[in-house]
Amino acid sequence: MAAPSAPAVVVDALVKTFKGEVRALDGVSFEIPTGTVLGLLGPNGAGKTTAVRVLTTLLKPDSGNAHVVGIDVVAHPEAARRVIGLAGQYAAVDEGLTGMENLVLVGRLNHLRRSERRWRATELLEQFDLAEAAGRTLKTYSGGMRRRLDLAAALVARPPVLFLDEPTTGLDPRSRIDLWSVIAGLVADGTTLLLTTQYLEEVDRLADRICVIDHGRVITEGTASELKARLGGTAVEVVFPDEHTAHRAAEAMRGLGDAEPVVDGITVRVATTSGLATTSEVVRRLETTGFEVSSLQLRQPSLDEVFLSLTGREPSSGTQEESGNQEVSDGQQASEGTGIR
Repeated sequence: MAAPSAPAVVVDALVKTFKGEVRALDGVSFEIPTGTVLGLLGPNGAGKTTAVRVLTTLLKPDSGNAHVVGIDVVAHPEAARRVIGLAGQYAAVDEGLTGMENLVLVGRLNHLRRSERRWRATELLEQFDLAEAAGRTLKTYSGGMRRRLDLAAALVARPPVLFLDEPTTGLDPRSRIDLWSVIAGLVADGTTLLLTTQYLEEVDRLADRICVIDHGRVITEGTASELKARLGGTAVEVVFPDEHTAHRAAEAMRGLGDAEPVVDGITVRVATTSGLATTSEVVRRLETTGFEVSSLQLRQPSLDEVFLSLTGREPSSGTQEESGNQEVSDGQQASEGTGIR
């Protein structure tokens, strides 16, 4: 039996303080197994972007260690840049150039051979469904097209590890779903990915594991199902045609689940730790008593509810990412999305 491969990303006790006061990272540690997706969640100002900037060599930590495919990103930043790609919150492509010209330029900056630059650009434009727009300037691209090109630019040098810092912020739902499909394809091909996002549906769909960070610290980690299970609150929810029927049915369902049925309008909720078994009992009881049911489902807590219980804030709440980091953000923004150079 083959031994498991080493994690692609290892973060150990990172600390970063800005202006001597704002402790953006306060001992952050996590790992990303090769070929998987880690969703890094947290309210604004929690430290997500700071962690990404350290991992992508745009910031030096005050202490702690970070390795990407075995390379120390602090001790050997140039070597680390050759194995990573970054697509940030803001598309970092030149709108005065065509899609093809942007990718060829990135290939040049990444020291690809002249013959390889156009070939690689053509391959990526086809992969990201941008081939027909290859000769158009970015001024004519939609927001979703720009984001796809931004992601393509981060992949020109074929990095084994990709960092996506809120890549779908500002996109419409259709464009966001399209980008999700692209990201899923990259992971299927073996890319290791760290994703920061404020869209919990996004991390629920894409991430193998989730790491929640708040006030610069990791407060919990696990799969989406594990985090939901820790919160508890799984319930069988039954919707009836009217409130009168719901109250009568709730009486009939007493004794099922772990607590008394709760009526909320036309919905009756039966809390349970034995989801499928309790669901079967509820169905049998309702069939026996003859109540008309509009719908029935076994419902786990949503990631939104998990997030709120852990942080006390909505994903998009809070202040601007670490105030001391704003200086770096303004200066580094142009480096995002075109690969790390």
